[in-house]
Amino acid sequence: MRYVKVQDSELLAHYRNNLTQIIVQGDSPTANATREELQRGLSGLLGREVPLGDAVTLNGAVVVAAPDSLSDELTPVHGDGYVLLTKKVGGKEITIIGAKTSLGALYGAFGLLRLIQTNQPISKLNVMDNPMIQHRMLNHWDNTSGRGTYFGRSINLSKWYELPEKLDPLYTDYARANASIGINGTVINNFTVDLLRTEDLKKMAGLAKVYRPYGIRIYLSINFASPLKATEETRGGIGDLDTADPRDPRVATWWKNKADEIYSIIPDFGGFLVKADSEGMPGPKQYGRDHAEAANMLAAALEPHGGLLIWRAFVYDQDVDPDRAKRSYKDFKPLDGKFASNVIVQVKNGPLDFQPDEPFHPLFGSMPQTPLMMEFEIKQEYHGRVTDLVYLGEQWAEVLKSDTFENGKGSTIAKVVDGSLHGHAITGIAGVANIGDDRNWTNHPFAQANWYAFGRLAWNPHLEADEIAREWVRMTWGNEHTLVNTLQTMMKGSWQAAVDVRSPLGLNFVCARDHHNPDPAGRVNDYWYADKNGIGYNRTDHAESGWNETGNNENKIGYDRKDLAGNNWKETGTNYVGQYNEPLRTMFNDMKQCPKEYLLWFHFVPWDYKMKSGRNLWEELCYKYESGYEYAKTLQKEWKSLEGLVDAERFALVSRKLDEQEAHHKLWRDTCVTFFARTSGLEIPSFVEGLPSH
Repeated sequence: MRYVKVQDSELLAHYRNNLTQIIVQGDSPTANATREELQRGLSGLLGREVPLGDAVTLNGAVVVAAPDSLSDELTPVHGDGYVLLTKKVGGKEITIIGAKTSLGALYGAFGLLRLIQTNQPISKLNVMDNPMIQHRMLNHWDNTSGRGTYFGRSINLSKWYELPEKLDPLYTDYARANASIGINGTVINNFTVDLLRTEDLKKMAGLAKVYRPYGIRIYLSINFASPLKATEETRGGIGDLDTADPRDPRVATWWKNKADEIYSIIPDFGGFLVKADSEGMPGPKQYGRDHAEAANMLAAALEPHGGLLIWRAFVYDQDVDPDRAKRSYKDFKPLDGKFASNVIVQVKNGPLDFQPDEPFHPLFGSMPQTPLMMEFEIKQEYHGRVTDLVYLGEQWAEVLKSDTFENGKGSTIAKVVDGSLHGHAITGIAGVANIGDDRNWTNHPFAQANWYAFGRLAWNPHLEADEIAREWVRMTWGNEHTLVNTLQTMMKGSWQAAVDVRSPLGLNFVCARDHHNPDPAGRVNDYWYADKNGIGYNRTDHAESGWNETGNNENKIGYDRKDLAGNNWKETGTNYVGQYNEPLRTMFNDMKQCPKEYLLWFHFVPWDYKMKSGRNLWEELCYKYESGYEYAKTLQKEWKSLEGLVDAERFALVSRKLDEQEAHHKLWRDTCVTFFARTSGLEIPSFVEGLPSH
């Protein structure tokens, strides 16, 4: 959104001839935002002022047309979609932005600016673009202390004390940036931060006033125990009740009154996001109730106001199943069809916790009567945080393309999330935000690409990751051929490199408990940390290693999740594969058919197992670690080749980040390869450079 002047002289002339005047009727806040964005954007991109007007007087006018003047053209447009058209009106050729809503017109303005920023021709436009997912939102795990993501301070809460009297201009920029990629909702607080008090709601109304013209509705993370009297045990109750039991009429009344108050202060409030019975947060299980009962009670309070209740499926009750990966499914699958009509269940892309790579969550193929909302993590919690260049669009697009086979072949997760597979009216997608008040929003310039990619996939979950990356590169860095191709190449392999050094072949949670640097000694065979039943995330056994806690001395590594036989998981597998539909169940269950990227997720594999590459498992694991490290070294070489094509400030910043990333990947490779060599009793292959064989 820097709107840098177009560098190609022929294109610049083309744009100047076709973009001569801006006409936006009306003076609503959203119409004003559209007018301001078009003037700011076109004037910057064309390198000269583009005047505003009330009527078409020039060829090349850009007109935001009234819906009734485009009845035929708008027939296929739904919701806040838009069309971009080249038409002759009164003998003059003009560019029309058409939409059924004022917000759609704003999205259309950003769509037109995107075409210019990516150097696309605009003389014969015939574009239609509809959002495919209804609720496209960011989840900010932020605190009123100002703490936000892994750097900087919270956009929404760091100046909470100034609201509502003082509205920082950064709020407007945040709203503009989100609207430019179609995001229309924001959850502004962490679950441990209760903002339901009247004084906080009035502050929130100040934010809502700024965000409203850009179509962004505010949502709140709420504490299930809010109706309770405040004690240390209730973790932040603000009410006067002695219970939070969802069946107690007093609790339902408390939430109804609170919802009524919220909507009296913020009429377009979006709704509640709930994390319950997870990570120490209170929930309905302590009262013997299930998630549907609790969600429906809260949904009833929001329903008269059109509010949405979002209930997270990130639960892992140790009593449900020894295998943590199975617990969310077992808790929620029996509740399919029992949720109220304004409830959507928010499910992480994988069954554990935003690992660098893990199989898609089986709930996406097993709850046809319940709207499911995808939850991705934009901030790179397990992907190098703000140090590493990791383009997560590759991961998310792969997840969305995954076939659940729920209704036969072609039942992709994208179709589950956009509602087309089951015909759900409510659809949603959430991204755990990576935005802070840093000058460039995300600290690492390339982390912006993940924010951008999330927004584009939220608008259309069927887009290609490469296409999105190319858009972002052109809009952010420039359109010079070498620059675009080099940066896109750097981004394309970055996620796989992150997986190779952190979760190769399906290993997970190889990081430390209190930080996310490598610590295989602390987490492999880490039964205490996993749960009270003594089941770890990964196992590695060898008679001579000193690391064998299972007593099996099988000289293997991984986790056995294949079919349960004889009801003894330690000998036969946890039957996690049983949560998937066929043919996935059979494929994952068979070591020879299982995709190699998930081999150690589903199977406890001998170190000498022969892989399709011709290497044995130990050699393949080492090869992955080495590949991830080598890619990090390649990133720096590629970036240095662009010196002179990138401004000096950003070039130096990214260079420093890439130096840190190379050291980071080396730490992962060295720590993990050395540990597994010791536990397996095997020599380190010669292709792993710089490490002794023993």
